[in-house]
Amino acid sequence: MKSCKLSDLRTLKRLNCITIFGSTQGQYTLHISSLSISETESTNTKSTHIQPVTPQSLKKSISCSQWHFIEYISDTLTPTTISSALYDLRASPDLVLKFTEYFNPSNTDVECYCLSIAIICQLPSPKLSSQFIKTVISSRRFSYKDVFDGLVDARERLGISSSIMFDLWIKGFCELKRADEAFKCFYLMKQKGVLPKIETCNHILSLFLRFNHTQTAWILFAEMFRLKINSTVCTYNIMINLLCKEGKLKKAREFVGNMETMGLKPNAITYNTLINGYCMKRNLDGAQRVFEGMKAKGIQPDTYSYGALASGMCKEGRFKDASDLLVKMEELQIVPTAITYNALIDGYCNKGNLEMAGVLPDNVMFNALIDGHCANKNMERALLILKEMDRLKVYPDEVTYNTLMQGHCREGRVEEAIKLFDEMKRRGIEPDHISYNTLISGYSRRGDMKEALMVRDVMLNRGCRPTRVTYNSLIQGLCKNKEGHHAEELLKEMVGKGINPDDSTYYSLIEGIESVDKFLENDI
Repeated sequence: MKSCKLSDLRTLKRLNCITIFGSTQGQYTLHISSLSISETESTNTKSTHIQPVTPQSLKKSISCSQWHFIEYISDTLTPTTISSALYDLRASPDLVLKFTEYFNPSNTDVECYCLSIAIICQLPSPKLSSQFIKTVISSRRFSYKDVFDGLVDARERLGISSSIMFDLWIKGFCELKRADEAFKCFYLMKQKGVLPKIETCNHILSLFLRFNHTQTAWILFAEMFRLKINSTVCTYNIMINLLCKEGKLKKAREFVGNMETMGLKPNAITYNTLINGYCMKRNLDGAQRVFEGMKAKGIQPDTYSYGALASGMCKEGRFKDASDLLVKMEELQIVPTAITYNALIDGYCNKGNLEMAGVLPDNVMFNALIDGHCANKNMERALLILKEMDRLKVYPDEVTYNTLMQGHCREGRVEEAIKLFDEMKRRGIEPDHISYNTLISGYSRRGDMKEALMVRDVMLNRGCRPTRVTYNSLIQGLCKNKEGHHAEELLKEMVGKGINPDDSTYYSLIEGIESVDKFLENDI
């Protein structure tokens, strides 16, 4: 049995299946055989015999896990029918979660989703309910206010005392990096007299810290104090980090004292944040005082404590002190992080004296360093690292060159990437599919499809098989150039080679083809 469910993208394909279903009572039968989408619509009423669906019969089908039947009737359901069935299934959150897979805009409203969220949040683990909540948020079908009000109604209707649904709703916005809506939901909870958990507040504060929304973070922190939401060590660590970012180190130290007054014990993260804050201000003496104070409090510095201090020393050009610190770490059997090594290596590379670093870097370390510079759009430094590799006889590999090529292509400098491509071949390093895809993507981004297709041909001649990334880059470039007919041909070739298109493929096609209706009529 093959179940066929159409989504917005899958309507680009033909429906060709046979589905036969019989309920336990023998009331429903369904026969669909090798029909296209249009044929299915025109013959639907002739080939099916189905009784009207009631909330009770829907509940029974869900309880019996008759998902193929539910899939078939989903378009005939109404929001009222679904809401009533959900209420009857309030004690079965696992079944409700499964049933939500058959929701669509034509059969649901905000009440259906809010009832579902309220019920699913009763599951022992919040992971599944969080995933569903993020799906609802990402759809952008309902406003944060409409859903919040709907959750209030659902909570009252279901007689649920827990407020976890509101906390998970806010957490969903935070995980999707939508800070403003998360903060507005905090105030909606306050208006309803429901206090968010401290963990929820910490999620919002962390997001404000990440986006440098310092003023809003302080407003929230003050509001938490007024509402008597007790801060945790995590809360204080976030605010100390925020103060360090603002350069208010004295105030940050005072906050550590406030923690202790409140009966909260600063941890390694607290001190590491302070050390990093002093290092960012190039105040190594202050950082070292915090480091020593940390040990005096009986908190052993960890790899991040040493790493922050070593990075600060490197920024100040105190490479010998940083190397000594690295030796100390080894004596204490504290494993340095890649960040620590990279800070040391990068500093010595800049001075042209890497041997002094006291480490034996390999191409993995250098590749990580090159990747960091490329990500920061510092291609000049990335290329200097490549030269340093040659000087120290640390041999680059395809990862080294692919990273550099990707950095240049992101900046639109495909010609520079081509030079690196030729250089890697001269050095006997065989380009892989990532190498070719990088060049194809670079040319396609700027609309140079002749060159992009030539690279694809070279790729094929070298026996390197194209991937989905190859085709998506080419299709996207062709569609941007209004060459939709060529893009359609590539899509057929892609499918013919057994490579399944994804959402990116279809989005590009929909933007680039001249007639969506005509395209839908054709087989891929």
